[in-house]
Amino acid sequence: MARVHKAALAVVAATVLAVVLAPASAHAAPPNVPSYSNAVSRLNSLTVAAESHQSSYSRDLFPHWITISGTCNAREEVLKRDGTNVVVDSSCYPTSGSWYSPYDGVARTSPSTIDIDHMVPLAEAWRSGAWAWTTSQRQTYANDLGGPELWAVTDTVNRSKGDKDPKDWKPPLSGFHCTYAKAWIQVKWYYSLSVDSGEKSALNAMLSTC
Repeated sequence: MARVHKAALAVVAATVLAVVLAPASAHAAPPNVPSYSNAVSRLNSLTVAAESHQSSYSRDLFPHWITISGTCNAREEVLKRDGTNVVVDSSCYPTSGSWYSPYDGVARTSPSTIDIDHMVPLAEAWRSGAWAWTTSQRQTYANDLGGPELWAVTDTVNRSKGDKDPKDWKPPLSGFHCTYAKAWIQVKWYYSLSVDSGEKSALNAMLSTC
């Protein structure tokens, strides 16, 4: 992994029984989605190569939802970050709040119906070069709060996506295709992952909607 995040993590007091977080926007999003011009440049800089090592992939190779601060793990941090008026209990589990899923434009009020999607799925990352990383590097990737890797979306849309790349799956909400492509490219570029030819063509098509 050529680059390493140095993202600042919010400090959460473990003794607080309830915390209310009110994002400035009801449609909060992960940080560091690049501009269109940067996305185009970064996509063109990526290595184009066929995917490999699929047979050796296991989700367990990417330790995820590690504790970030206090009692809050990475999943809970995303639920707090991307939700509106989120209240959490002493275990950092949301007891109330609302979430807008940008992939499909659906709003939900139950955290149990919200999944945290890895923009570039773990299996896709593995096939694109993460097979050569250390476990520590894969853990950093799987819990990355410093870039546009983790998104709070509906469980239905997340499971529809699975581990597909943009050649085989795009968000149902076409108005999000531009942001989706820019975020996907940023993750691949930041972690020096490759793209295959079909994936690159699909990303270019999605960027044309920007």
